[in-house]
Amino acid sequence: MSGWLKIVGLGPGADAMITPEVSAALLEATDVVGYVPYVNRVAPRAGLTRHGSDNREEIRRADHALRMAREGRRVVVVSSGDPGVFAMASAVFEALEAGDKDLRALDIQVLPGISAMLAASARAGAPLGHDFCCINLSDNLKPWALIEKRLRLAAEADFAMAFYNPRSKSRPIGFERTLDVLREACEPERLIVFARAVSTPEESINVTTLKDATPDMADMRTLVIVGSRQTRLIERDGAPLVYTPRSAV
Repeated sequence: MSGWLKIVGLGPGADAMITPEVSAALLEATDVVGYVPYVNRVAPRAGLTRHGSDNREEIRRADHALRMAREGRRVVVVSSGDPGVFAMASAVFEALEAGDKDLRALDIQVLPGISAMLAASARAGAPLGHDFCCINLSDNLKPWALIEKRLRLAAEADFAMAFYNPRSKSRPIGFERTLDVLREACEPERLIVFARAVSTPEESINVTTLKDATPDMADMRTLVIVGSRQTRLIERDGAPLVYTPRSAV
């Protein structure tokens, strides 16, 4: 098989945050596969075919990419952020495991990208500077009861927490329920960072506390970071800095 498949992350939005390794793969590709807005971030050029599809067609998209690679094409599957964080790498491997055994002989690589979580943390300071966990608040692929259990256990363990997909038009109350769970488990002065559209012209960073947080502070373009008990705020001219010390007591 002369084709290959590379699963890559385009970073949080700015072209400057796409790694050189990913840029090189895109230049070599004959085909780019992914969710339409992410495929559109790849500039058209001669010899490249862009295959955009709906957000909820991950397995079909992965099957298509694997079949094209088997045919000898050089295929790049794109995700925003990092492909291994709530993105297409897992979908491709699910399709690979369930598919024809000969697909396993393909040259398949995962090329990392800068995740929304890391970009948001850097913009705010270093809120993930000590132990932390990351939770996807969407209940499309798992029940809400499991999300709530993980929230409670993470709060009990005093992790800083990063939340993906906090709120959407189809899930308007999920983040409201998340805040309710956190208010039962955490002190009201717990710091929260709402980082929206980081590295794009629409970027905004809002630092507040659990008692003052409201559901409408988040949407699908927002990465939410909840600090641990140790997380601190440094006031200064301009935007404050939020960080979690390297040691815990």
